[in-house]
Amino acid sequence: MATEATPDAYETLLDHVRKYTYVGDGIGILRWDQEVMMPEAGTPARAKQLSTLSTMRHDLLTDPELGELLDELDADTLDDEKAAVVREVRREHERAVEVPADLVERMSEATSNALPVWKEAKAEDDFARFEETLAELIELNREYAAEIDPDRDPYAVLFEEYEPYLGIDTAEAVLTELRESLVPLIDDIAASDVTLADPFEGTYPEDAQEALVREALDDLGYDWDRGRLDTAPHPFSSGNQFDARVTTRFAADDPLEAIGSTIHEFGHATYTLGLPQEQYGTPLGESRDLSVHESQSRLWENHVGRSRPFWDHFTPRLTEHLGVEASPQDFYETANTVDPTNLIRIEADELTYHMHIVLRFEIERDLIRGDLDVADVPQVWNEKMDEYLGVRPETDAEGCLQDIHWTHGSFGYFPTYSLGSVLAAQLYAAAERDLGSLDDRIQNGAFEDLHEWLTENVHRHGARYETDALVQKATGEAFTAEYFLEYANEKYGDLYDL
Repeated sequence: MATEATPDAYETLLDHVRKYTYVGDGIGILRWDQEVMMPEAGTPARAKQLSTLSTMRHDLLTDPELGELLDELDADTLDDEKAAVVREVRREHERAVEVPADLVERMSEATSNALPVWKEAKAEDDFARFEETLAELIELNREYAAEIDPDRDPYAVLFEEYEPYLGIDTAEAVLTELRESLVPLIDDIAASDVTLADPFEGTYPEDAQEALVREALDDLGYDWDRGRLDTAPHPFSSGNQFDARVTTRFAADDPLEAIGSTIHEFGHATYTLGLPQEQYGTPLGESRDLSVHESQSRLWENHVGRSRPFWDHFTPRLTEHLGVEASPQDFYETANTVDPTNLIRIEADELTYHMHIVLRFEIERDLIRGDLDVADVPQVWNEKMDEYLGVRPETDAEGCLQDIHWTHGSFGYFPTYSLGSVLAAQLYAAAERDLGSLDDRIQNGAFEDLHEWLTENVHRHGARYETDALVQKATGEAFTAEYFLEYANEKYGDLYDL
């Protein structure tokens, strides 16, 4: 017969969990500030601040009292919500207790110090300036993985930081399926004699572009009372259900870059803002890891923002703010032009994007496993770009220095982008099964029904369900790439007369 936990054990657990969650959110704000607003010379102090807070959070997470509370609650019969909280806290606690506090401190300080080094290396187009820093980050991550489980593949251990439930085997299988299916489609498009429209000529002022993307956020329903828009070298979203901020960046000759990145980050933010406020500080008020998070950003960016109905709705805004006179079809075509020669991942089209992910996944996996030397990264990067997309970067800034993720020490992160895109298509198909076609709603700027469906079926659950269970509950099916591949072939086959 199960032994009941003491009456206040669960509330004591929640109090403890809230403390380290709040510290973690404070860390997030300091990192946001470092990337968006902090003076360049602030790095030495910020590195110390972040390392101290990271150690504090780690100490709270590994506190033996927390382990005792978990053991006490495991012996009790809990309802589904409480059991989910205990499951999530135990998973994080058990990983954390294996990692020494001094390693957490060293990793935090190293990532803070890495940011300005990466910025300088990218600006100077000189990978050698970043090589030593990258080597340090890789070694720290190997050490981290070994502390958690020295007998397992270190990359698989790191991947579980970002997607703990789908598994590295699922990620590798999906990436292989995408590579095998999309490369022939991309080749067919390259061989097509169809040329899609491009109505953009010259350059467009940043203030006009900012007004345009702010209006896009208004249309989509971004809650400005709980958010803000800023610029960053690499767009990102950060925050919680009370404060979810987005960033974008502007290219003078390509307004679609800002539109796409802003809508993408809106997708992240609207997920965060849809988490239950009363559960803030607990797993029930946290997102379900990065594959699901990325599904929200990719759904809004691609299935909404790159759709023909969206451009029927949004075309007058471009004419008003940028003075571009073109048809909705023209804007739709340029938003969906497939260009294998584009070297930059965040500017890549919807199809070739995944080859960028495959490339990064293979390189970082080999780095962590010790199968690739850091000094060889630029050469291998360029060779893989040539193999997968038939293009070779002329500079490191356009090649292996373009992404910020390794600067953060985020190894194992990249596969979640493709997993998220696959899930986005599955969720969108499920939403249309429940709501009917969304085309008319999008064309009329009525995004509420889709937003409410996602909140009801994804956002409000927080981390109550494991990823596969959440997908099953939201869509009625197991996680599958079928919907994405069907969507991609139908959409681009139509655009390019394949």
